Amino acid sequence: MTEAGLRRAIEKMEAAGQGGAPAEVFRHYYKELESGATGVVAESDIEPVGDLPLLEGQQVTPEQAREALAATVMIRLNGGLGTSMGMTKAKSLLPVAEGRSFLDLIVDQVRAARSTHGVRLPLVLMNSFATRDDTLAALAAHEDLPVEGLPLDFMQSSEPKLRSDDLTPVEWPADPELEWCPPGHGDIYPSLLRSGLLDELLDKGFRYAFVANSDNLGATADPRLAGWFAASGAPFAIEVCVRTKADNKGGHIAVRRSDGRLILREVAQTAPEDLDAFTDENRHRWFSTNTLWWDLQQLRDILVERRGVLGLPLIRNTKTVDPRDPSSPEVFQIETAMGAAIEVFEGATAIGVPRSRFLPVKTTNDLLLLRSDTYAVGADGSVELAADRVCHVDLDPRFFKRIADFEERFPAGVPSLRDAEELRVRGDWTFGAGVRITGRVELDDAGDPAEVEAGAVLEGQ
Repeated sequence: MTEAGLRRAIEKMEAAGQGGAPAEVFRHYYKELESGATGVVAESDIEPVGDLPLLEGQQVTPEQAREALAATVMIRLNGGLGTSMGMTKAKSLLPVAEGRSFLDLIVDQVRAARSTHGVRLPLVLMNSFATRDDTLAALAAHEDLPVEGLPLDFMQSSEPKLRSDDLTPVEWPADPELEWCPPGHGDIYPSLLRSGLLDELLDKGFRYAFVANSDNLGATADPRLAGWFAASGAPFAIEVCVRTKADNKGGHIAVRRSDGRLILREVAQTAPEDLDAFTDENRHRWFSTNTLWWDLQQLRDILVERRGVLGLPLIRNTKTVDPRDPSSPEVFQIETAMGAAIEVFEGATAIGVPRSRFLPVKTTNDLLLLRSDTYAVGADGSVELAADRVCHVDLDPRFFKRIADFEERFPAGVPSLRDAEELRVRGDWTFGAGVRITGRVELDDAGDPAEVEAGAVLEGQ
């Protein structure tokens, strides 16, 4: 843990074109890491959040809503490859419903909002080096998408992974790309400033930003939310939902006892002895959807004042340099969460939204649901629940975790889940066309590959 380690890391970043604001942000967090910071938020330092304003209760006139949406830009986080599902290209290009990808549906949502409300509503992606080329090639087919004078994307930063024993940049000649990592989605703030896009948006009359993950198709550009946020005068807001047991690993909001501010706590910031409290959905009721609203002028003011360093809470992620090789050197990845900016802004707030605004796809379990008749896709790209309930899906990760394996086992399409309560699959099962699941169904491991015949109706309890 020496000044030499920081110097080598900064030199490495500058040589890779990651100098300037990214290097300054990295320097800030390196010094925190060197001083022993872990980013852990103790349960004893926070209190649960009580009642919050709810979207359903907001009184916004159609004109207020349209005016606010006319001054809004949609920003989507698009740097992920979906590596947890074995993907090697932008996750947003994965077909998810009716043969259309996340990106296709987001474009449809943007077009519908523009047409319905008569607004410009630019779509801008935060890409990584791994996702940019494929994504921009896919967007080239949508010639009506760009807004004059604005780019379709800006770039996420990269930073060196650090050896956990001495905080020097790790070296891995077998695959030098593994020496680098993204700094978490909290990097969106300095990257937005560094790219010049923040100033461009303000110059063109945009005052608000609506920010969401590209894999959350429920996060549409709702004019009522835009109107509420504009009327609130808040610099920052985060959409939250009521937690269930299925959400107990997601970040939750809380009140910091020392100053009464709202904060976001992720599971990586939770000490082992506090995990029971973290996962208690009755104690911490509200989880973050990672969908944010910003006042762009107030965001720019604080970023300029702090030279691009918002000072978001550190998340120290401990991994091995090669995630596939547990014997490779242990490293620290310095990360931040963009929702954590809620504690930076005086007057930042949160709003409770319906569960329909949170439809992420993190696993093939989620993908199966979205491709099934559980949901219906509208002409405007919206995705709405079409069943009375959402089936609980649990596919055997040995045979379904990776996209290629998943596709191989549903060669004729996924089964009907509209009348299903639970589908649990253990073993190597392939599904024929037109299969229907009702009630609670469990397929046991037969030892050898097995098949559900085309047209079969599997009825459970």
